[in-house]
Amino acid sequence: MREKIVDFLWGTQQRKIWTSVIVGLFAASILIRFIAPVPPPHVALSGEPIFSTGPKWFTNSVLTTIIVDIVLILLALAVRFNLKEIPGAFQNFMEAIIEALYGLAESVAGKNASKFFPWVATIFLFVIISNWSGMLPGVGSIGFYHPTDKDKHGEHAAASESSAGHLLDQQLAMAGGSIVLAAPERVQEAPAAAEGEHGKFIPLFRAPSADLNVTFALAISTMVMVQIWGVRFLGGSYFHKFFNFSGPNPFMKGINGFVGILELVSEFSRVLAFGFRLFGNVFAGEIVLATMAFLIAFLLPVPFYVLELFVGFVQALVFMMLALVFFHMATISHGSHDEHH
Repeated sequence: MREKIVDFLWGTQQRKIWTSVIVGLFAASILIRFIAPVPPPHVALSGEPIFSTGPKWFTNSVLTTIIVDIVLILLALAVRFNLKEIPGAFQNFMEAIIEALYGLAESVAGKNASKFFPWVATIFLFVIISNWSGMLPGVGSIGFYHPTDKDKHGEHAAASESSAGHLLDQQLAMAGGSIVLAAPERVQEAPAAAEGEHGKFIPLFRAPSADLNVTFALAISTMVMVQIWGVRFLGGSYFHKFFNFSGPNPFMKGINGFVGILELVSEFSRVLAFGFRLFGNVFAGEIVLATMAFLIAFLLPVPFYVLELFVGFVQALVFMMLALVFFHMATISHGSHDEHH
């Protein structure tokens, strides 16, 4: 067994090189932790303002969303103005994606696939690029240090103490005409803490799907489109499924009314399911990647990057398919549905 392991790792010149590189990278990961300590992973549930004195709405996730939108627009223009009778590699690749997505849409929506396809294809492309953007180098690691509220309060308190009194013998202080007791260890640690405190780190870029604001905005807009498609296909009778008090007797009228309320509640619950499903998976992956890179910088995060590529694709596909199913269901009248069953 030992000979097999040695042969596997050291049997040929190529294996010796790869084994040496892998061992060297792991050793470098360990040495980096001691030579240049890596800051702990940055965790935030929502986007954070890029500028400490700028507009609060301009967060790192908003900036990345704008970049993703620009990438999508440029991609669409590149496809539009490079169409050829004999397609090249890029056109073949894009046509394969479009045909696969349209095939999925047609299998669910049938003849209405052409109406829903622009919406669901845009959702898929936006979500998948947003998901994968969090794995690009520099996303989440390049940013600025902003002064925290604690720093501001500390500076204000220091200025107040300087004007109202002074520290005596590292234990007693005069403040506002009264003598107060100050802890000596806090007095000694304050300069060191002030020197070592850089403020709060704010990344310049952040994956849009890892921000609750973005996922809920996408979920709300999708469910709004569900209602629009329902009204376009069924008119005012679309709302009959929410407010249905018909029936042969009072008992059935009450049952139908209760079912309508459940249908209305389900529309709002879909927003929550949409938003939290996408956010939870992408945010969890972001934390896993940051933690693995924090522990061992080289090689160890690679399998998790592969996993996140797959998860990002699956989540985009799930979001697209659910939106497509909800679009299609909104076009089916409640009465015809009951007769069919």
